[in-house]
Amino acid sequence: MRQNSARAPSHPKLTASPTTDSFIYSIQQERNSMEFEIWWLLGIPAFFGLGWIAARIDIKQLLSESRSLPQGYFKGLNFLLNEQPDKAIDAFIEIVKFDPETADLHFALGNLFRRRGETERAIRMHQNLLSRPDLPLEQKLQAQYELGKDYLKAGLLDRAEEVFEQLTGTHYNVKARRALLEIFQREKEWERAIQAAYALQESGTGRRQKEIAQFYCEMAQDELVKTHTDKALPLLEQALSVDRTSVRAAILIGDAHMAAGNAEEALQAWRRVEKQSMPHVALVAQRLMDGFYAVNRPQEGINLLKSYLAEAPSIDLLEVVFQVLLKLEGVDAANALVHEELRRTPTLLGLDKLLEGRLMIASPENMPDLSMVKNLVHGYALKLARYQCSHCGFKARQFYWQCPGCSQWETYPPRRTEELNVMA
Repeated sequence: MRQNSARAPSHPKLTASPTTDSFIYSIQQERNSMEFEIWWLLGIPAFFGLGWIAARIDIKQLLSESRSLPQGYFKGLNFLLNEQPDKAIDAFIEIVKFDPETADLHFALGNLFRRRGETERAIRMHQNLLSRPDLPLEQKLQAQYELGKDYLKAGLLDRAEEVFEQLTGTHYNVKARRALLEIFQREKEWERAIQAAYALQESGTGRRQKEIAQFYCEMAQDELVKTHTDKALPLLEQALSVDRTSVRAAILIGDAHMAAGNAEEALQAWRRVEKQSMPHVALVAQRLMDGFYAVNRPQEGINLLKSYLAEAPSIDLLEVVFQVLLKLEGVDAANALVHEELRRTPTLLGLDKLLEGRLMIASPENMPDLSMVKNLVHGYALKLARYQCSHCGFKARQFYWQCPGCSQWETYPPRRTEELNVMA
């Protein structure tokens, strides 16, 4: 019987499990990330080297450019930084003598001359630039614009207008039209100012209805001076159609009706102000009382002004009401009103008015001392009785629709500076 030969032990076949696959995958990912990090480590010095080379090239270029600039250029800049424009101009002039092709220095010198009031030298500087046939178009337009500003500063309005008209339609269009608007206002050419303002609106610089309404008012004011009320009224209606809140237009409409003998229509126009801007009623207070006297209804007028005073306290309004009360109701009524207003709104101007009323009923023995105090207070009160422009701070004794300092329109609040400080 044959013996069975010994069998080799059979090994079971290995099969991959999900755990094994994930383990092998993680090892491969780690190996790939290590290779990626190694490449980054090798690449960082290369990137650093490239950056260093680029920086060296930029520095060399900067140094070469700075060496090519004249030494006087840096002297001039240093003088400008130290607020020494006279020495800066001398330094730049020396550079221009040796290198007359430097357009940028011509512009710098022209601006410095204009700022110092040397408009003739500024004009010559910019005219020299424009005479160069090789001047690029961009610099030519810039030279024209600067020349126009020179003419404007020198008061040569006709020449300035000609230059700025040539610049309309270029990329200096908005700046040129603003300058033209300024020129037409200076020359009091209000119709052309209206056209220029509309052109600016179309250029996308914002609405200018307040200015346009003021231009119509200026034209109407000229007609009223000539007693042409029939020509003034259509202009004022046009102003209101442009800006319904135009207080000046409403006031002038009342003036036109009053000049024509239509007191009732004038009162209606002046009372429109209370709906437009209550603080501005102080500007029409005296006109209103004149109108109510004209129609024989003064008591209605004083009652109306008292209601205005209760809603919008004002020294100018108080002055009108005080004088009317003195005339209609006597000193005691006027003093009582001033005393009440002073308690409500304590101002030096109000105190001055109270002392004025007290002097009217003071006894002879108290008169000298009270008069001395009144004069002292009055002197200080006059210094505070100013209107102040909210744009530039220019102060004036009378109310202006256009500031004499900055030429901006409707920048004067209808209250005195002391009142504004107390309210603040």
